[in-house]
Amino acid sequence: MASSRDRQRKLARAKLDRQLARRAAVAKRRRQIRAGVGAAVVLVLIVAGSAWALGAFDSEPEKKAAEDVCLWSTEDGAVNTNLKDVGQPPTTGLPTSGTRPMTITTNQGGPITVELDQTDAPCGAASLSYLAGRSFFDNTTCHEITAEGALRCGDPTGTGLGGPTYSFYDENVPAAPEPSPSASPAPGQPATYPKGTVAMIGNPPGSNGSQFLIFFKDASPAKPAYSVVGKVTGGLDVVEKIGAMPTVDNGNGAKVKPKTQVLVQSVTVGEPGAAPAGSPAPSPSASAG
Repeated sequence: MASSRDRQRKLARAKLDRQLARRAAVAKRRRQIRAGVGAAVVLVLIVAGSAWALGAFDSEPEKKAAEDVCLWSTEDGAVNTNLKDVGQPPTTGLPTSGTRPMTITTNQGGPITVELDQTDAPCGAASLSYLAGRSFFDNTTCHEITAEGALRCGDPTGTGLGGPTYSFYDENVPAAPEPSPSASPAPGQPATYPKGTVAMIGNPPGSNGSQFLIFFKDASPAKPAYSVVGKVTGGLDVVEKIGAMPTVDNGNGAKVKPKTQVLVQSVTVGEPGAAPAGSPAPSPSASAG
């Protein structure tokens, strides 16, 4: 009998051990599942928190309107019949750095090439580019040789009153030279408008349109009034040749009109950073270096 009871106890013990083992395995499995779920929840919370911090759950932001680079003032062509309506340049998306080439072809010799300054005169450069693209300057004249030593061009009427039906304000006018005992600037000062400078000239001053000056000698007026828009990079000899021409009365009592007609056959403006049309090609030896 004892042996039978012992055997029953052993069987019961074994059964209990199996039950305990199963319970332990189940408990371990539950802990693993809970740990996995907990880790997943933490990961989701981290991702969601990061997305929230970055604004992923914000309402869709409104697109920011492009900022105006230049503002063009409309001029009344009915009041000033010398103005020509060719629309207006865009106000946004205009280059505000670097340079772009402009080429002026005249009846007085090789082309005059200019480097337009888009950094300090973005509106002047944009206006000249816009007008050149509409053949505004083709077959116009440089109607004046100014007392300050510059050619005045860009007016289709040749009167000094012409231009497009828009204008823009000054943007790159040099500072006045330092005073000196004489009428000239103090010795050693650089010229306010060095030879080769290209500047806008408005009528009235500060109301720029299409007219521009090309200086054929250094100039330092007591009160600078012209926005510098670029500089001559080639053909300065042609500018100097025109500047030396004799002048006649312009019909208004001023002896400033070139005696020989200076015809601007075309003005073209290239892409930013491009070489001006008519520029000499680099020599083989230069390109080899």
